[in-house]
Amino acid sequence: MSNLPYGPPVKVSPLIRFGRWSLLTTGILYGAYHQSRLSKKEAKLREIEAKEKVIRDEKLKQEKALAAAAELKSLEEMVTAKK
Repeated sequence: MSNLPYGPPVKVSPLIRFGRWSLLTTGILYGAYHQSRLSKKEAKLREIEAKEKVIRDEKLKQEKALAAAAELKSLEEMVTAKK
C-alpha cells in the first residue's frame, strides 16, 4: 500500500456516506415516480391517438376514393377526346 501514488485511502465520514446514499436513494425513487407519471400520461395520449387514427383513416379512404374517381373520369375524357 505504500506504493500508491496518492497515499492510503481516506476514511469517509459517516455523515457524508449517509448523505450520499440518501441522495442516491432519493434520486432513484424520484426517477421511478417520474417515469410512472409520464407513462400514465403517454398511455392516455396513445388512447386519444388511436381514436383519432380511426377517423383519420376513414377520411383518407374517402379522399382516395374521390381522387380515384376524378382520375378515372379524366382518363375517360382523354380517351373519348382522342376518338
